[in-house]
Amino acid sequence: MPPARTTGLAVLLVALAVLSTLVLGAVVGTVFFAGTVAYLLIPATGRVERLGISRWAASALTAVVVSLVAVVPLALAASAASGRIAEAIDALEALPEMYPVSAYGYEYVFDVGLAIDTVTTYGTDFAVDLAGELPVLALKLTLFGVLVFGLLVAHQDAERALLAVVPPTYRDVAAALGHRARSTLYAIYVLQAATAVATTVLAVPVFYIFGVPYPLTLSVAAGVLQFVPIVGPSIVVAGVALYWTATGAANTALVFLFVAGVLVAWLPDVLVRPRLSRETADLPGSLYFIGFTGGLLTVGPVGVIAGPLVVALTVEAASLLAEERGGVQTTLTNGDYEACRADGDDPSPTDASVSADGSLDDAASDPTEDGSDRTGDPS
Repeated sequence: MPPARTTGLAVLLVALAVLSTLVLGAVVGTVFFAGTVAYLLIPATGRVERLGISRWAASALTAVVVSLVAVVPLALAASAASGRIAEAIDALEALPEMYPVSAYGYEYVFDVGLAIDTVTTYGTDFAVDLAGELPVLALKLTLFGVLVFGLLVAHQDAERALLAVVPPTYRDVAAALGHRARSTLYAIYVLQAATAVATTVLAVPVFYIFGVPYPLTLSVAAGVLQFVPIVGPSIVVAGVALYWTATGAANTALVFLFVAGVLVAWLPDVLVRPRLSRETADLPGSLYFIGFTGGLLTVGPVGVIAGPLVVALTVEAASLLAEERGGVQTTLTNGDYEACRADGDDPSPTDASVSADGSLDDAASDPTEDGSDRTGDPS
């Protein structure tokens, strides 16, 4: 195909992709989530196929299971929230608005009435908005399941179509980025979900023993917050401790903060992550936090997945570039430099050892190639 025609088709593809994003903006997030989940589940669908089940049936079974995994927690959370928001608002309104604090002979009075009013107003608005969004949410979940099924059935065709537009010399780059994307998605979805389940299971008995209000609801909330990096379920633990401190149970709050901080906020990471980390992306927590926060603030909920994924792909691209440059560039170490100076040799490249493009030639860059070391002694 002539280069001009290829360029024209590429421009047309980009233009149509932008137009589709604008026209289908309301479901772009759903499409993105479905695409990432389907990409992650391709190996699982292949294992189901090897049991003797057709691809259509295997894809349908996988899509149903994934949809249930996505729907059931949301349904439980919505059901629990619908019955607890009003009670939580009443409990907040019952708190005193003034808190005197004495220290070093001085007494300070903190007015928290404004904060309580803000929280109660936000909770009421959230409940109303949630009730209005339920039909839209149900439609998006249906679309999610259909897209996952369709992508799993035709994933080979989709892969061939994507690779067809990649030049042959860059196929290895596409493969490396694909591997990084899958490992990152595994880290986000599977590892975080497993840690969230472990957090919920550990939080339920701890909250019941301490008599925490709404223990099941707060346990589920602690599990969901595992998807928030760095802080995670510590938000729930700290919130309960602050609530008890505000009601005068400071000693109980201190004990709860220590016990729940260890068993709920810290222990799930220790139990789950080492066992699954072999399959996860090698992405530092700080970069993951940057991707999570930046993605969430920039593009909304879809940024929870898109942010860390983009950061991981950027890191992989930088690694590929470093490897590419590392194959043609050699650095003289400090030890080599000092050895040359000790023998009176000039460690700087001479005119004869520098190629036309300014880089060292093979003989100069590899001092052992001619059988002698850099000092001139025979090896």
